[in-house]
Amino acid sequence: MLFKFLTSLTRSQKAIILVAIDLMMIAAAYFSFLKVSSHSTPLESHLWVLPILLAVGGGTSHFFGLNRIKLNSFGLDDIGGLFLPALAIVSALLVLDTTVPALQFQPSSVPIFAGLLVVYSIISRFLLLKVVQKIYSRRSKRKKVLIYGAGQTGQQLAAALQTDDAFQASCFVDDEAGLHKLTIAGLRVFSPDQIPQLIQRNGIERVVLAMPSADQAVRMRIGRRLSGFGCEVLALPSFADIVLRGEESTAATPVKIDSLLGRDEVDTDLPKTEGTYRDQNILITGAGGSIGGELCRQIARCSPRNLVLLDNSEYALYSISCALHETNPALSIKSILGSVEHPELMREVLQDNKIDIVFHAAAYKHVNLVEQNAYEAVRNNVLGTRVLAEEARRAEISRFILVSTDKAVRPTSVMGSTKRLAELVVQDLANRSEKTKFSIVRFGNVLGSSGSVIPLFQKQIHNMGPVTVTHPNVTRYFMTVDEAVRLVLLTGTFSDGGDVFVLDMGTPVSIYAMARKMIEASGHTVRDELTPDGDIPIIFTGLTDGEKMHEELLIGNDMLTTPHPKILRAQENQISELEVASALKDLRHAVEDRDKELLHVTLRRYVECDDQNVSAQISNAIKTSAPKLTVVGED
Repeated sequence: MLFKFLTSLTRSQKAIILVAIDLMMIAAAYFSFLKVSSHSTPLESHLWVLPILLAVGGGTSHFFGLNRIKLNSFGLDDIGGLFLPALAIVSALLVLDTTVPALQFQPSSVPIFAGLLVVYSIISRFLLLKVVQKIYSRRSKRKKVLIYGAGQTGQQLAAALQTDDAFQASCFVDDEAGLHKLTIAGLRVFSPDQIPQLIQRNGIERVVLAMPSADQAVRMRIGRRLSGFGCEVLALPSFADIVLRGEESTAATPVKIDSLLGRDEVDTDLPKTEGTYRDQNILITGAGGSIGGELCRQIARCSPRNLVLLDNSEYALYSISCALHETNPALSIKSILGSVEHPELMREVLQDNKIDIVFHAAAYKHVNLVEQNAYEAVRNNVLGTRVLAEEARRAEISRFILVSTDKAVRPTSVMGSTKRLAELVVQDLANRSEKTKFSIVRFGNVLGSSGSVIPLFQKQIHNMGPVTVTHPNVTRYFMTVDEAVRLVLLTGTFSDGGDVFVLDMGTPVSIYAMARKMIEASGHTVRDELTPDGDIPIIFTGLTDGEKMHEELLIGNDMLTTPHPKILRAQENQISELEVASALKDLRHAVEDRDKELLHVTLRRYVECDDQNVSAQISNAIKTSAPKLTVVGED
């Protein structure tokens, strides 16, 4: 009944109740003052003063908004406001005592009244707050929270939970022995060893790690240890971080993969690219892949006229199409199921949809898998790129951007060789195109993409290992998919045609160091010679066919700057139109006739490779008839 009454009150009605309580406290303080102060006249002769004091006190309270202070947030900072009515009433009493001699007040006794009024007002507010909290607590049970960390962040959390309707801080736990048995912010501090008893005795349902200065590995290790007690474990950033960087409290989950870069991400305030893609008809091939999907999402925010998605995977195309329709219901989206290898399909897509810009991200890219399927890699990555690019030139679209890879630089794999040939095909058409501006964007691995090492490590860590790394010294360039795509879109705004853009990938990342970091960030320890009792071992499997120890981004040494410091323009040798035609002819024959030797010779003839062993590697890959089990690949 009381709960229903409280919840039915409007803000105005609550303000009236608070004013009424304040007036009652003024009256109580005045009568108490009359009893304790010394004067010769009877009490009844002073009653006419009370309405004046009530009017002064009530008016002051209303003027300064003391009756509009939310009750459940009333604290020490609000107590100072209660002195204002007391000062106003004391001033009124002194004026009356001066003008009405019959009152016979002693000026030195008037401050007693002010003190009594402030004390009564404070007590009344806190008593009312406790009564209201008691009524609410009986209606809805608040969940008990254990705060791990009695520092500044933990104390701020405890203070915030004092007025929360859903959660109640129960106690602190801290590793520092000097704090044990102390009371901080009204809560007792206990040792971590007492957590099981505290959870059982106090009915703890949630543990919050309020230790943002600790390493994430430490927080994850604590979180993993506490997760077995049957309560939810969360990690809290500092309140300063929430204000300055907009972070929110998040569950104690493994480290975000973009933090594995060891460097800052590209600036968020990139030059605007929306104008280039607004009201354009845009085709994205490989739309269901990691890069293609992110291209779709970012271009959709640029308000294109039509967005056409192409992929040869039905499920991938369906997934990205549904996601885009959900987030961009007003955008015109068309999904095309098919391969870039078919000229009649590409011609129809470009002409029927009046395509203005093509982002060609469709490619078979997994190094180890492509080594075992060389013919299909050539058909898709090289011949398919030629088909699409040639049809784009015939349709006279404005821009064609090929998404390439660092593995195209002096390749040691079939995948890298096919991507380099695709680059040469696009460069050849760029030299002969009058309307279409062809360009290439080359960058390294994308964190978390399909086939990359990050999801593999995550799965292996989840299964408690072992984590497999090919070599202790192997390194790779990495970039988040978000920053890679933003830079790709930016290159499309200032391409003059025939450009090979190279994205600044920062410093190569050690795969072994990344594996260790992911294990530690997941709350586990690495098992090795120094720590034989660790949780998860790392084993080295050796480089597989086609894999490099270190990747490169440039074939030559000549680089030109662009309008953005993270985008460079490469100056590299090209092959002639006749050589491109000859290479394509030989590759078609090799694929159609399943001619392993011709395919091998053609790949070697037109691609500048890394060393003399590449020939044998490519040849072995082509000659392999049965699929080969590979333990891990960094690509």
